[in-house]
Amino acid sequence: MYYRMTMKKDDKPVVEIYSDGACSGNPGVGGYGAILRSGGKGKEISGSEAMTTNNRMELLGVISALEALKRHCSVRVMTDSTYVVKGMTEWIDGWIRKNWRNSQRKEVLNRDLWERLLQVSKPHKIEWVWIKGHNGHLENERCDQLAREEIIRCKKRMADETS
Repeated sequence: MYYRMTMKKDDKPVVEIYSDGACSGNPGVGGYGAILRSGGKGKEISGSEAMTTNNRMELLGVISALEALKRHCSVRVMTDSTYVVKGMTEWIDGWIRKNWRNSQRKEVLNRDLWERLLQVSKPHKIEWVWIKGHNGHLENERCDQLAREEIIRCKKRMADETS
Protein backbone atom coordinates (compact mmCIF):
# COMPACT_ATOMS: atom_id res chain seq x y z
CA MET A 1 0.00 0.00 0.00
CA TYR A 2 1.50 3.35 -1.02
CA TYR A 3 0.05 6.75 -0.28
CA ARG A 4 0.87 9.74 -2.46
CA MET A 5 0.49 12.95 -0.56
CA THR A 6 0.55 16.44 -2.01
CA MET A 7 0.81 19.93 -0.57
CA LYS A 8 -1.66 22.67 -1.25
CA LYS A 9 -0.66 26.32 -1.24
CA ASP A 10 -0.66 27.78 2.30
CA ASP A 11 -1.09 24.32 3.91
CA LYS A 12 1.35 22.72 6.30
CA PRO A 13 3.91 20.49 4.58
CA VAL A 14 2.71 16.89 4.30
CA VAL A 15 5.20 14.29 5.51
CA GLU A 16 5.05 10.51 5.41
CA ILE A 17 7.03 8.73 8.12
CA TYR A 18 7.70 5.01 8.03
CA SER A 19 9.34 3.55 11.12
CA ASP A 20 10.45 0.24 12.59
CA GLY A 21 12.45 -1.02 15.54
CA ALA A 22 14.25 -4.29 16.18
CA CYS A 23 16.07 -6.00 19.01
CA SER A 24 18.57 -8.86 19.20
CA GLY A 25 17.32 -10.37 22.42
CA ASN A 26 14.59 -8.58 24.32
CA PRO A 27 16.19 -6.92 26.18
CA GLY A 28 19.32 -6.78 24.11
CA VAL A 29 21.05 -4.75 21.42
CA GLY A 30 18.45 -2.73 19.55
CA GLY A 31 18.15 -0.58 16.47
CA TYR A 32 15.58 1.56 14.72
CA GLY A 33 15.12 2.94 11.25
CA ALA A 34 12.82 5.55 9.78
CA ILE A 35 12.09 7.05 6.39
CA LEU A 36 10.72 10.58 5.98
CA ARG A 37 9.19 11.66 2.67
CA SER A 38 7.74 14.96 1.55
CA GLY A 39 7.35 16.68 -1.80
CA GLY A 40 9.49 14.20 -3.70
CA LYS A 41 12.32 14.36 -1.16
CA GLY A 42 13.30 11.62 1.25
CA LYS A 43 15.56 11.03 4.22
CA GLU A 44 16.56 7.90 6.13
CA ILE A 45 17.56 7.95 9.79
CA SER A 46 18.62 5.18 12.13
CA GLY A 47 20.20 4.56 15.50
CA SER A 48 20.89 1.96 18.15
CA GLU A 49 21.27 1.25 21.85
CA ALA A 50 23.40 -1.42 23.50
CA MET A 51 20.80 -2.60 26.03
CA THR A 52 17.16 -1.93 25.25
CA THR A 53 13.85 -3.51 24.27
CA ASN A 54 11.99 -3.81 21.01
CA ASN A 55 9.24 -1.47 22.23
CA ARG A 56 11.79 1.23 23.09
CA MET A 57 13.26 0.95 19.59
CA GLU A 58 9.79 1.19 18.02
CA LEU A 59 9.20 4.39 20.00
CA LEU A 60 12.64 5.86 19.27
CA GLY A 61 12.19 5.34 15.54
CA VAL A 62 9.08 7.51 15.50
CA ILE A 63 10.49 10.04 17.98
CA SER A 64 13.69 10.48 15.96
CA ALA A 65 11.72 10.98 12.75
CA LEU A 66 9.45 13.60 14.33
CA GLU A 67 12.45 15.35 15.89
CA ALA A 68 13.98 15.63 12.40
CA LEU A 69 11.08 17.82 11.23
CA LYS A 70 12.02 21.49 11.09
CA ARG A 71 8.50 22.98 11.14
CA HIS A 72 4.87 22.14 11.86
CA CYS A 73 3.60 19.50 9.45
CA SER A 74 0.71 17.25 8.61
CA VAL A 75 2.19 13.81 9.22
CA ARG A 76 1.16 10.26 8.46
CA VAL A 77 3.15 7.89 10.69
CA MET A 78 3.17 4.32 9.38
CA THR A 79 4.51 1.59 11.65
CA ASP A 80 4.03 -2.11 12.21
CA SER A 81 3.98 -1.47 15.97
CA THR A 82 0.50 -1.77 17.48
CA TYR A 83 2.19 -0.68 20.72
CA VAL A 84 3.01 2.73 19.22
CA VAL A 85 -0.27 3.19 17.34
CA LYS A 86 -2.54 2.11 20.19
CA GLY A 87 -0.39 3.95 22.70
CA MET A 88 -0.89 7.24 20.87
CA THR A 89 -4.51 6.73 19.77
CA GLU A 90 -6.10 4.73 22.61
CA TRP A 91 -4.01 4.54 25.77
CA ILE A 92 -2.06 7.74 26.37
CA ASP A 93 -4.95 9.94 27.52
CA GLY A 94 -5.89 7.35 30.16
CA TRP A 95 -2.27 6.99 31.28
CA ILE A 96 -2.01 10.73 31.77
CA ARG A 97 -5.34 10.88 33.65
CA LYS A 98 -4.14 8.03 35.89
CA ASN A 99 -0.75 9.67 36.57
CA TRP A 100 1.06 7.32 34.17
CA ARG A 101 -0.50 4.13 35.51
CA ASN A 102 -1.84 1.44 33.20
CA SER A 103 -5.08 -0.53 33.51
CA GLN A 104 -3.38 -2.86 36.04
CA ARG A 105 -2.45 0.23 38.11
CA LYS A 106 1.25 -0.38 37.39
CA GLU A 107 3.67 2.30 36.19
CA VAL A 108 3.56 2.66 32.40
CA LEU A 109 6.65 1.13 30.84
CA ASN A 110 8.82 3.47 28.77
CA ARG A 111 7.17 6.54 30.26
CA ASP A 112 10.22 8.64 29.41
CA LEU A 113 9.80 7.86 25.71
CA TRP A 114 6.01 8.23 25.74
CA GLU A 115 6.40 11.69 27.27
CA ARG A 116 9.04 12.56 24.68
CA LEU A 117 6.83 11.28 21.84
CA LEU A 118 3.88 13.24 23.17
CA GLN A 119 6.01 16.41 23.28
CA VAL A 120 7.42 16.07 19.73
CA SER A 121 3.95 15.22 18.41
CA LYS A 122 2.28 18.39 19.70
CA PRO A 123 3.28 20.80 16.89
CA HIS A 124 2.03 18.44 14.19
CA LYS A 125 -1.24 17.07 12.91
CA ILE A 126 -0.57 13.33 12.98
CA GLU A 127 -2.41 10.36 11.53
CA TRP A 128 -1.26 7.09 13.10
CA VAL A 129 -1.42 4.14 10.70
CA TRP A 130 -0.67 0.50 11.51
CA ILE A 131 0.76 -1.56 8.66
CA LYS A 132 1.39 -5.28 8.70
CA GLY A 133 5.09 -5.96 9.21
CA HIS A 134 7.21 -8.35 7.14
CA ASN A 135 4.52 -8.37 4.51
CA GLY A 136 6.40 -6.99 1.52
CA HIS A 137 5.66 -3.34 2.32
CA LEU A 138 8.68 -1.69 0.69
CA GLU A 139 9.22 1.13 3.18
CA ASN A 140 8.57 -1.07 6.22
CA GLU A 141 11.07 -3.62 4.92
CA ARG A 142 13.65 -0.86 4.40
CA CYS A 143 13.11 0.47 7.94
CA ASP A 144 13.56 -3.06 9.29
CA GLN A 145 16.79 -3.37 7.30
CA LEU A 146 18.05 -0.05 8.69
CA ALA A 147 17.25 -1.19 12.24
CA ARG A 148 19.02 -4.53 11.79
CA GLU A 149 22.08 -2.85 10.25
CA GLU A 150 22.25 -0.62 13.33
CA ILE A 151 22.19 -3.70 15.58
CA ILE A 152 25.15 -5.14 13.68
CA ARG A 153 27.06 -1.84 13.91
CA CYS A 154 26.33 -1.54 17.63
CA LYS A 155 27.50 -5.11 18.31
CA LYS A 156 30.68 -4.41 16.35
CA ARG A 157 31.34 -1.22 18.34
CA MET A 158 30.79 -3.11 21.58
CA ALA A 159 33.19 -5.89 20.47
CA ASP A 160 35.80 -3.30 19.43
CA GLU A 161 35.52 -1.59 22.82
CA THR A 162 36.16 -4.82 24.73
CA SER A 163 39.13 -5.95 22.64
